[in-house]
Amino acid sequence: MDDYPLLNVFWTMLWFFIWIMWLFLLFKVITDIFRDHDMNGWAKAGWLILCILVPYLGVLIYVIARGKSMSERDVKQARESEAAFQSYIRKTAGTASGGSHADELARLAELKEKGAITNEEFEKAKAKVLS
Repeated sequence: MDDYPLLNVFWTMLWFFIWIMWLFLLFKVITDIFRDHDMNGWAKAGWLILCILVPYLGVLIYVIARGKSMSERDVKQARESEAAFQSYIRKTAGTASGGSHADELARLAELKEKGAITNEEFEKAKAKVLS
């Protein structure tokens, strides 16, 4: 370690982190190529070959040429994921249809106990809820 100056350590770390960031960008570009439904198969193959054979230049050209649509696809995917997540939460919590069947049956039983509805009305409502 004595023959490797501290400035060289910093330069080595800098280049290493730049290389890691470039790898992330390369994988992001490759996933975006396959995620784009507007491109046909030949265009996808061309971009993929360019990014593999001439990686630095291919990724740079792709980001310049298709960077805006790349970010639009990211935003669209994030919105779709958020909507699916919110839909799952509503479905699981039972708030999509105004409450779960168990809540509705409990409310009907409470109305029956208070005498607000007759036993016949309770059975009809129960059958409606369970169907």
